[in-house]
Amino acid sequence: MDLLALADFNLVARHGGFGRAAPASGRPKATHTRRGSELESGLDLRLFERGARTLKLTQEGRALYERTGALLAELDETAAAISSGADKPRGRLRISAPLLFSQTAMGKLAAAFALKYPEVRLEVTTEDRSVDMIEEGYDLVIRVNPDPDETLVGRVLMRDRLVVVANPTLPRPKGDNAAPTVVRGASDQGSDWDMTAQGRTDRIKTDPVLRLSSLIMIRDAVRAGVGAARLPISLVSRDLAAGKLVHWGDVDGPDIVLWALYPSRRLLSARVAAFLDCLKEAFPSGTPEELASFID
Repeated sequence: MDLLALADFNLVARHGGFGRAAPASGRPKATHTRRGSELESGLDLRLFERGARTLKLTQEGRALYERTGALLAELDETAAAISSGADKPRGRLRISAPLLFSQTAMGKLAAAFALKYPEVRLEVTTEDRSVDMIEEGYDLVIRVNPDPDETLVGRVLMRDRLVVVANPTLPRPKGDNAAPTVVRGASDQGSDWDMTAQGRTDRIKTDPVLRLSSLIMIRDAVRAGVGAARLPISLVSRDLAAGKLVHWGDVDGPDIVLWALYPSRRLLSARVAAFLDCLKEAFPSGTPEELASFID
């Protein structure tokens, strides 16, 4: 594929027309028109819908633009870094992070990164869904227990675990009695909870009395004495130490593993590498206590 034609295509797509791209590139409109036609012929795809006064990308053109724009930007950054003799982070950095991590740590992390690398334009989106990094243009995603994906590589950021906690005034149920609980979302239908305390496995029945969408809200409700809840130890360790909450037991099951992921088919850019270094500096051991230190 002709990189010049591809670069011109991205320029035309970004500016919304052949004529509009000409001043930005310093090349005549006819050159962009010709290279656009050559690219369409080479790919055997229609990339533009050409109207009398408007130019729009086809579905295939939009996909090509979204997938190649970041690659070309990285090539430009690499060339600029080599020519300047330094690989200094610069440009746009888009990150997707889960809600709890964003609420507890990302604000401070992002601020520290922005102060250290002022030439990087950092954009953080908070969402728990599994995003498509390539299609949605993310450079880095942080995810909890992600499904295996051969198109992505990454590293473990930290490990956490779930514990059952309650307000000290809430009595722990005995026998067949159910405990009032605060759960996340409508999908939790009140199944029994298996947990381990003092080397003994125990099971308690639950009666969901409150459903909330945020773990921060659940913690606050538990503090108020509404019911017990399963929460990450990093979120409640300070409350446990202060006696505001009591520990009923550790939830049986796998650890919560937080991953930092990026596309394997792209070279690791200087800005992504710099942010990964910031994460490693903030969480050198990857323990729940390190995350707890960010929580106010």
